[in-house]
Amino acid sequence: MDYRTAEARSALMARIRSKNTGPERMIRRTVYRMGYRFRLHSPRLPGRPDLVFPSARKAIFVHGCFWHLHGCPTGRLPKSRLEFWGPKLEANTARDRRNQEGLATLGWSVLVVWQCEVRSPEKLTRKLEQFLGGGPSCCDQHGREAMRRRTSHAPK
Repeated sequence: MDYRTAEARSALMARIRSKNTGPERMIRRTVYRMGYRFRLHSPRLPGRPDLVFPSARKAIFVHGCFWHLHGCPTGRLPKSRLEFWGPKLEANTARDRRNQEGLATLGWSVLVVWQCEVRSPEKLTRKLEQFLGGGPSCCDQHGREAMRRRTSHAPK
């Protein structure tokens, strides 16, 4: 039994975003600081990955632990309305698998970063470096050169 009114629950659920979430923005800042440049939510790719590195054919999905059934303490099933939430969340994970398989079929490498992983910036950075590998030049050949040009005009 839900302890909120239908109107209060509706207002709460309406505030949940699918794009530009806190964890996604944190990952974007981290990747940008690492020197990588990327595209956001490419409609041309299955599942519209959150971050896309076209020249490296790499994509990153940022998943909320609850919405994508991670299995960590944050990702547990709710105690009420299991008949609704069970199939809905399982459908989300099935869609995630289809999207990842679709990207792999197209020759893309995929990384899933979970909401709970954002809590440890050092581990997150290592995971992103390992996935993106080889420094920013592998994902954006002009990124470092453009950065060098911008900073070389600064007064000394």
